[in-house]
Formats: sequence, structure tokens, C-alpha cells
Amino acid sequence: MSVSEQQVQDALKEITDPNTKKDFVSTKSVKNIKIDGDKVTLDIVLGYPGKSVFESISTLVGDKIKSIPGVGSVTVNTSSQIVSHSVQRGVKLIPGIKNIIAVASGKGGVGKSTTAVNLALALAAEGARVGILDADIYGPSQPLMLGIKDDRPEPSADGKKLEPLNGHGLQAMSIGFLIDPDQPMVWRGPMVTQALGQLLNDTNWKDVDYLVVDLPPGTGDIQLTLAQTVPVTGSVIVTTPQDVAMIDARKGLKMFEKVGIPILGIVENMSLHICTNCGHEERLFGIGGGEKMCKDFNVEFLGALPLDINIRQQTDEGRPPVVADPDGRVSQIYKEIARRVAVKVAEQAQDFSARFPNIVIQNT
Repeated sequence: MSVSEQQVQDALKEITDPNTKKDFVSTKSVKNIKIDGDKVTLDIVLGYPGKSVFESISTLVGDKIKSIPGVGSVTVNTSSQIVSHSVQRGVKLIPGIKNIIAVASGKGGVGKSTTAVNLALALAAEGARVGILDADIYGPSQPLMLGIKDDRPEPSADGKKLEPLNGHGLQAMSIGFLIDPDQPMVWRGPMVTQALGQLLNDTNWKDVDYLVVDLPPGTGDIQLTLAQTVPVTGSVIVTTPQDVAMIDARKGLKMFEKVGIPILGIVENMSLHICTNCGHEERLFGIGGGEKMCKDFNVEFLGALPLDINIRQQTDEGRPPVVADPDGRVSQIYKEIARRVAVKVAEQAQDFSARFPNIVIQNT
């Protein structure tokens, strides 16, 4: 019995990608179906980085195709292809960067920078090319968290830009690389926003799929500058469960809504504490605050992270959990959050501006 390409397509419409919750045909992930007798080969090209799920997806697709009468052997090649997606109206993409993800919080002390660096590292672990920009001019923390606080960036070959530093495979830039660690940044708003623009535009980013921007807390000058002049694909809001954090997180979310930047979702930090001595679980900061906020604003709950001493220790040592313990439970949570963020980005409209040349019509 001969097998047709339509049979393969129909079969793949019946199974869903566990990450997108959609079938592989509707997401246009199925490519290059080839049939030779009873042998079927095809490619599954995901719109998000998913290195850790490639094997399971190949197995899922292969098993489904094998159920088609007449199919003998199946070869499934699973990979990812990250493209640029749409940003705010009137803001152009930055060369070398496909997508920018802003990580924000309404207030300090909720673990925003820790979430940002682990999100970036998780995206990289899943196979993406990732950069991280420390936009907290007053209190840069990424140099310490990436273990490169004593390094200094070099000028690019043409002398026009700075080369990003490398922290565990991430392209990284921070004001912390350019100043003494004990030097306070006694700058007014215009100087701070100018510094952000220089850090972003004068860094020689190299084919970055995702640039994670670690914003300072609040809704001040830097956040407004980012919203008005930087091509942001989407934002992630970090909070903790208690009411005082939720009040400020709501303000941050509303700010992004007002300036037309999509909210990719909310991450709840310090959701649960597990005693290292007895294993007792306790919700120190309340229950369900992040999930309630998601329901109130109709945005996605990306995940919850425990109040874990290892997260603090490993990050302070310059080896965040995704690097220090890549197979641990905390790392798996960060990777699940990262895949979900990337899926949310992939679901947005693509940006095709880079594919079309500028056409100049001259009068003769």
C-alpha cells in the first residue's frame, strides 16, 4: 500500500506539540516530507529553542506516522529556527538582534535580575544565541551573577563599538563592566537613558536570537525610554506572592500595556519555601498571588520558583542554577519558563522588514 504526503499531513494534525499546545501542521513546523516506498523522512522545525525536547518530539511524530498503514520506517529530524517578530510601531530592529525580551518588576527585591539571567541561560541551554543587557544603571548586578565582574570589554575591530563579554555562553553588556564596582552612579534621568542607549546600540551584538534586558525596578525613565525607542518583542513581569509586591507588579504590567508592548507572562518568585532540615513546605509570602494577577489581566502564568538557598548561593558565586546544576529541579523550572516565553514570542506576528530592500524612486 502506497503512502501519500496527505496521509502524513493528516496524521500530524492529530497530535499536538506539548509546548505550543497546537498541532505541527497548523504551526507550519512540518517541512520536507519525502516518501520512498514505505520509508518516510521529514523535518520538524520549531519556532522556539527546544534542544531538551527534540528527542521526545521526534519520537512523538515518528510513532504517529508509523501508525499509518503501509509505513515501514520513519526518520524525523527536529530542529529550531528563530526569526524576528513584530515590535512597537515606528521602532526599527537593531542590527544583530532578532528579538528583545524585557524582564521587569514593579519593585526591587523580588528576584528580577536572578530570573533574567537564568531565563537567558535557559534559552541558551535550549539552543538559542542569547545576549543579556543589564539596564539597571544605578545597581548593575549581571557582572557578579555571570562571574565576570572583573572583566572589561574590548573595542570592536573597526573601533566603533564594544565587544560584548562572554558569561557562560551569553553575550553580555553592563555599565558594571565600565566602572569601578564601588562607584555610585550619581546621574539624573537624561544621563541614565543616554547610557542605556549607548550600551544597547554601541555593543557589537552578534546574531542574537533573544536579547534579555534586565530592567531596573519601577516605571521610571529607563522603562519609558525602552518602551519608546527600543524594539521590544515582549515583556516578562517578575513578582512575589505577597500583596505589597503585587501592587507594584500591576503598575509595571499596565505600563507595558499602555505603550503597546505585549506581556509574555508573569513569573512568581519565592512561591514556596522548603525547609532544608525537615522538608516542611511553607508559603511564606502568601498563596496564588501571581496566578490571580494573571487571571485579572488575562496574561499567562509562566511558572513559580521556590525560595531556595541554592539559587541565592549559586547566583552570588557567578554560576546561576541553570549552569551550576543544569539537571536540577530549579533549572528545569527555568527551562520550562524559557520555552514558554519563546513559544509566546513565536506566536506573535513576524517582522519582515529585513527581508525587503529599500526602494528609492528617483524623478528623471
